[in-house]
Amino acid sequence: MKIEEARIKAQELRETLEYHSNRYYNEDSPEITDYEYDMMMRELKQLEKDFPELVDAASPTQHVGGKAKREAGVLVRHNVPMLSLQDVFSKEEVKSFVEEMEEKLDHPEFVVEYKIDGLSMSLRYENGKLVMAETRGDGIEFGEDVTENARVIDDVVQELKDQPEYLEIRGEVYMKNADFDAVNERQELLGKKVFANPRNCAAGTLRQLDSDVVKERKLSLFIFNLQQVRGKEFATHTQAYEYMKSQGISIIEDYKLCHTFEEVWNAISFIGENRGNLSYDIDGAVVKVNSYAQREYLGNTAKVPRWAVAYKYPPEEKETKILDIELSVGRTGRINPTAVFEPIRLCGTTVSRATLHNQDFINDLDVGIGDTVVVYKSGEIIPKIKSVVREKRPDGCVTYQIPDVCPVCGAKTLREENTADIKCTSATCPAQLERNIINFAGRDAMDLKGFGTVYIEELVRKGFIKDVADIYELKDKRDELIELGIIGKEKNTDKLLQVIEDSKSNDADRLFTGFGIPNVGKTAAKALLNHFGDIEKIAHASVEEMTEVADIGEITAQCIFTYFALPENQRLLERLKTLGLNLIKEKETLDSNVFEGKTFVITGTLPTMGRKEAAALIEKNGGKVTGSVSKKTDYLLAGEAAGSKLDKANALGIPILSETDLKNML
Repeated sequence: MKIEEARIKAQELRETLEYHSNRYYNEDSPEITDYEYDMMMRELKQLEKDFPELVDAASPTQHVGGKAKREAGVLVRHNVPMLSLQDVFSKEEVKSFVEEMEEKLDHPEFVVEYKIDGLSMSLRYENGKLVMAETRGDGIEFGEDVTENARVIDDVVQELKDQPEYLEIRGEVYMKNADFDAVNERQELLGKKVFANPRNCAAGTLRQLDSDVVKERKLSLFIFNLQQVRGKEFATHTQAYEYMKSQGISIIEDYKLCHTFEEVWNAISFIGENRGNLSYDIDGAVVKVNSYAQREYLGNTAKVPRWAVAYKYPPEEKETKILDIELSVGRTGRINPTAVFEPIRLCGTTVSRATLHNQDFINDLDVGIGDTVVVYKSGEIIPKIKSVVREKRPDGCVTYQIPDVCPVCGAKTLREENTADIKCTSATCPAQLERNIINFAGRDAMDLKGFGTVYIEELVRKGFIKDVADIYELKDKRDELIELGIIGKEKNTDKLLQVIEDSKSNDADRLFTGFGIPNVGKTAAKALLNHFGDIEKIAHASVEEMTEVADIGEITAQCIFTYFALPENQRLLERLKTLGLNLIKEKETLDSNVFEGKTFVITGTLPTMGRKEAAALIEKNGGKVTGSVSKKTDYLLAGEAAGSKLDKANALGIPILSETDLKNML
């Protein structure tokens, strides 16, 4: 390869790696596997080795991924850099590392331990008390202060039994697979975005502001390194581990002390063979020099310590045959296709199922029942289908198509706008009933205060609620509810029943939002009701008539049309009308037209107004409020701790307003 070709290729790799590094470290939303990222990084390193003149200080090979953010707290300066590790991918590379250590050091010992797949965090103790928890951030200078969030993690020790003058330790915040599944189930039930994997969930949770959410999601922590200590002395990594264990600190499990390359490789192989039996994800094995004196002698590069490497396991792949494709319906109504295949052994466990995600994924794979497929686990617990073995496709096998009817209730399905999700359109589908009721009772819809998830789940499971209209007939079962104690004693039951009764007079757009029609949120509901004035008129409107409303596109209109075309949804609307709910929108009178045709986004904490109050003020003066910044946004109303929306608005050149600016415009 010539130097100019190498220069162009290196620049392409750098840009791609920086993009995916940002997705992983800062957005907690990776688009490629760790293995794919590692292979690109390896290619770039080789180019820079072959052409030293291409080495650039800004290259991702020369610095730690990620940058400090301000979501969970203020930035803090690291006392000790939180470096990454040098990755290796083969037995030969591990052997080379061990031999290099043996050449430079006198009888080195090695510790082999799990490389947990999570978010790095350091804990600082002064006189035995926890005083600071920080994320890695940029790894060199700054991290984020996440002390309050760390305090609610069960594995974080608040006060040490011993009380050393100063102790700083580093570990990995992660999620056990069972806890991750529980969080995603909850997210789906509440109609929120699910997390891609436990690492993303742990990272996003630790960085956000509400410590109650951190506690609820049950993050875990393993400590894997002593960063700094005063008032104690340790000669080795394993001595420090033993001390930490005596203080109740959770350290990396099942580490192995090794003296030869053979022992090191056996330990790595053992971890690889048994990683599928762990209750959490690992993405490799770490090999460390045990002696602190030897570590100090070896030192660090700008990015990694010279005394450790991280071995990344190659993706384990096996062929198997698709026996069936099963369909299930999630609590949001989403149709979930799952491949059922002949059982195979991967990463220490037997697997026979893998998600096919959606129709786009199925089409891209070109997979059908009877196909032979390649299944893998890339350092993860969940098996995935990588590809179809075309030459083994049997006669008559075709690409699978998800039916256009719900597999649970038989209602028509619909693909949501800007997503790959296909959903059941029936409001009475048993598979999504709880989710529909929770949405209906939520703040953006009927706002039934006190009607929480626990009550809803119990009332659905005991048969009191089969659709949203049943909520308004609970008053007829008051005595039975009190006797069973589902809502509580007489006072609590009567209080909730009164809230339900009072909600009948809510604005019609709240009721329309409560139907949970795909792509119809409170903004779209309000626009439709302002135009038609009556939910019944919307229910009988054509797609063309609905698209005449500003900001109502054809896909949204089609979702509404399909929803009301179902007889069960027509019956539901008629029943709600009979029960006395308000279906008619009173004509709103604006205070002014100052903001007519203008779109606002609100972010941060305003000095004197809540966001809802500010939104209402804008709408009362002719403006529109949306939830995300785009080129169509006219103004960003920003308060304290504005976050990423402010960054995006600045990047797009969108005017930024303070609360005072907004009031002055009026």
